[in-house]
Amino acid sequence: MTILVMLAFLLAGLFGYFSLPVNELPNVDFPTIVVNASLPSADAETMASSVATPLEGQFSLIAGLDSMSSTNVLGATQITLQFRLDRNIDAAAQDVQSALAAASRQLPTNMPTPPTMRKVNPAESSIFQITVTSPTLPLSTVDEYAETIIMRSISTIDGVANVEIYGQAHPAVRIQLDPNALAARGIGVDQVAAAVRSANVNLATGQLDGPSRAAIIQAEGQLTKAAQYRPQIIAYRDGAPVRFADIGNVIDSVENPRLSGMYNGTPGVTLGVNRQPGANTIAVVNAIRAALPGIRAQLPPSIAVAVTLDRSRTIRASVSDVQTTLLIAAVLVVGVIFLFLRTVSATFIPSIALPITVIGTFAGMYAFGYNLDNLSLMALTLCVGFVVDDAIVMLENIMRHVEAGENPYQAALTGSKEIAFTILSMTVSLAAVFIPVLFMGGIVGRLLHEFAVTIVIAIFVSGIVSVTLTPMLCSRLIKPVYEQHWKSRDRGLFYRWSEAALRGLHASYERSLRWSLAHRSLVLGAFAASLVATFVLFRAMPEDFLPSEDTSQLTAYTEGANGISFEEMSRHQAEAARILWSDPNI
Repeated sequence: MTILVMLAFLLAGLFGYFSLPVNELPNVDFPTIVVNASLPSADAETMASSVATPLEGQFSLIAGLDSMSSTNVLGATQITLQFRLDRNIDAAAQDVQSALAAASRQLPTNMPTPPTMRKVNPAESSIFQITVTSPTLPLSTVDEYAETIIMRSISTIDGVANVEIYGQAHPAVRIQLDPNALAARGIGVDQVAAAVRSANVNLATGQLDGPSRAAIIQAEGQLTKAAQYRPQIIAYRDGAPVRFADIGNVIDSVENPRLSGMYNGTPGVTLGVNRQPGANTIAVVNAIRAALPGIRAQLPPSIAVAVTLDRSRTIRASVSDVQTTLLIAAVLVVGVIFLFLRTVSATFIPSIALPITVIGTFAGMYAFGYNLDNLSLMALTLCVGFVVDDAIVMLENIMRHVEAGENPYQAALTGSKEIAFTILSMTVSLAAVFIPVLFMGGIVGRLLHEFAVTIVIAIFVSGIVSVTLTPMLCSRLIKPVYEQHWKSRDRGLFYRWSEAALRGLHASYERSLRWSLAHRSLVLGAFAASLVATFVLFRAMPEDFLPSEDTSQLTAYTEGANGISFEEMSRHQAEAARILWSDPNI
């Protein structure tokens, strides 16, 4: 029965290990909703007063709202709503949608689309980024290929939540009006805007019905190029038509000419891929990389697709590093056990509890929906040392009876009965140390919850192994006392050498203990000094949310002077890039 139970632990753990998603950190859902609204060509002040203010007034009435921040730029507003951690994100989304409907009557009527909202996790950034460039095609054409082919193909991959676009250049026609020409003809800007709307329509025209045939009337009412706008008539003055070409300059351009993206000095469009909550980052990145050759085959040869960010590389490296540390810790633990027990059979018994405990913990992690990440693997690394404690205590007590002359089977029965309650108390008390972490609040509590539960699972699995597998193996593998250590000359030499070393260590400890008891005041003073030093050093230590890590990447932001033009800012940005390019490490 014990063997079957251990096999069940191993099989369930292996299934859980290969099924666990691999990510950098645990999934922590922050109730955050981002609302975006656009009003082309409106300045930041207009966006703040006419768009952001009405929306914020409605959002402030939502229950459970912890913080609200808005960013207003040319033609766009973004409002970030952060709710309390105990607020259900789906219920909050419904309240935000109702607030948007209530604020719609206060928003400008010429907004091209209503404000949109989406649930986001601010701790989740893009796991994969692709930059699309071309040395010959205009950026608007590159953007069209990026959105129609690359973006749609990646969005269908399992595990991809959404694809964001940076530096997009949607094609558009811009009419640059001449105020003098408008004043000379008595035409206002509102008339020009009305003429644009009336000239650019895409409506059903109707059909022609005959005795035996019917034909759909198709009219090209949608204008997409500047050459199609120039001859359009705005109004008549003195019997002569006034066209767009008469009152300004009509050019082919992009929707937002004050937006640009560069990659290695070449204009480009960047696509950022965000994963779904709980998705395996490495699996998603592997699927995207597998789809890239087929995507490249659909693009013109003049378009280059470069991978500019792959977070799975750092995740693979960090997880692999923690796994290596876990193996090293396991080897060291087994080595220390062998150094003190000095027999292979006795070392094997507590050592076999280590892989069974670690592998069995993966089954519990899978049942709780956890990830294979840095924190969960760190929890396993920390518990490598003490998951064998229960087995060692059980083994030592059984060995005590064997050395007293009992046969191994009877010693296993007697020793396990004596120590079973002690093993239970050790397991419960060790797990109780991490119970406060389970009830920690805030973001830190949510982040460390998986860490604490993983350790508790490992502790309980080790307790079960210690009271079942360890006594059974002792009854089968431990040899009677008269057969130990003297079967071969080599084993006897190692035993005598290690015994002498341990006796010397025991004598040194005894001398230090006698000295400590003879100088109690000094020892007590050192203890008090250590408490004071701990408090002082704790206050002096720098504090941070997570340790710093090296991802081989730096992100920098540049800010221009107030009122700087877009062209001048672009020139400064290009100069900053040139300075960075002079560093051979980049």
